[in-house]
Amino acid sequence: MAQIKAFKGLRFNTTTAGDIRSLCCPPYDIISEEQRLAFLKANENNIIRLELPKEGEDPYKTAADVLRLWEDKGVLIREDKPALYIYEEEFTAYGKRNSIKGLICRLKVEEFSKGVVLPHEFTLSKAKEDRLNLMKATNCNFSQIYGLYMDEEHTSLSTIDALSKGAAHMEFTDEDSITHRMWIVTDEKAIEKLTNDFSERKIYIADGHHRYETALNYRNYCREQGISKEGDAQDYQMIFLCDMGHPGLVVFPTHRLVRDLESFDKAAVLAKCGEYFEVERFDSADNMEQLLAKKDAEGKKAFGFYTGGGEWYLLTLKDIAVMDALLPELSEASRQLDVTVLHTLILEQIFGIDKENMAAQINLTYTKFFEEALSSVDKGSAQCSFVLNPTKVTEIRDVASAGEKMPQKSTYFYPKMITGMVMNKLD
Repeated sequence: MAQIKAFKGLRFNTTTAGDIRSLCCPPYDIISEEQRLAFLKANENNIIRLELPKEGEDPYKTAADVLRLWEDKGVLIREDKPALYIYEEEFTAYGKRNSIKGLICRLKVEEFSKGVVLPHEFTLSKAKEDRLNLMKATNCNFSQIYGLYMDEEHTSLSTIDALSKGAAHMEFTDEDSITHRMWIVTDEKAIEKLTNDFSERKIYIADGHHRYETALNYRNYCREQGISKEGDAQDYQMIFLCDMGHPGLVVFPTHRLVRDLESFDKAAVLAKCGEYFEVERFDSADNMEQLLAKKDAEGKKAFGFYTGGGEWYLLTLKDIAVMDALLPELSEASRQLDVTVLHTLILEQIFGIDKENMAAQINLTYTKFFEEALSSVDKGSAQCSFVLNPTKVTEIRDVASAGEKMPQKSTYFYPKMITGMVMNKLD
């Protein structure tokens, strides 16, 4: 099953590089160009210079040159001994302060067909090409995948909690009021205990499918080019591992915005929805999220269909059996996902937005913000929107275990992990 190991992490030397808060950044794929430049203005040593390079004729080569320079100047230093890194995020979600804690380590990458590491979402090739070019140039992981594991007794989490009772080796609070803490574990017995814990476990990818598939491609590339052989560092990828039953896990919904349809007839859409859904009209969206949550608690599939000016319709599926008839080739776990129901019965059948259209985001875009799902329609940038309940962690597990994948943008684990507290150089 899963093979994890400690590694000599590459970390910022804050004496030389500056305060750790000014050196880290959010994941590269949620950073605008304006934000990227702001991070560099605040500290020229910010990790964004390596993780999202834009300078020079060949930005990837520039990143490799900067990495070597920072190591030579002592901006980055290596751990003296192999270590595991305990990482905690303390954050606010749904009005409550919460925290999540897990382990950063190296994970041996395996093809999905082996059933050791299981994906749950489809990916886009362009993002994978970018990440592969960066790895080829730098031979380093600057950010980690987000993985989940099953441990009903929470044995590893108990060990992790015990090892992180003291003050963190690194701690700061970012501009989103998320507090990041990291403990460095070099005790050999503790490392042996934790690595042995995973010998019978599978890993479920929560976030970072692009990074994982890129790690596989990079491993294969290195073997083909004679750069590495089986068992070398290129067989491994840096990952954050979290107990699937951790009480701090939060998954936000990802709402759908429909735009640029040649014709949009609200009355016709509602009439067709009536075949599969109970339809209730409301003049104010103030209670939409609460009503959707209530339907979810009752075990029903429901969506908010927002048409602008406060007007919206609660669509509640009459009978889940319709999905069995339409998608017999899929597992029950996949057929009964909220996003599968929405995509199959409404977006594909009624709006004619097929999977290729969705992947290219021609008539469909996404947002995790409820307010944006409404304001986009009110401002006219979207013709209508669909507000969803969040996907459950157990649903992610069940779909992945069935060897299937959810539609893109089915999940949004919150908060995202910070980039820059530790890096994995593959040598």
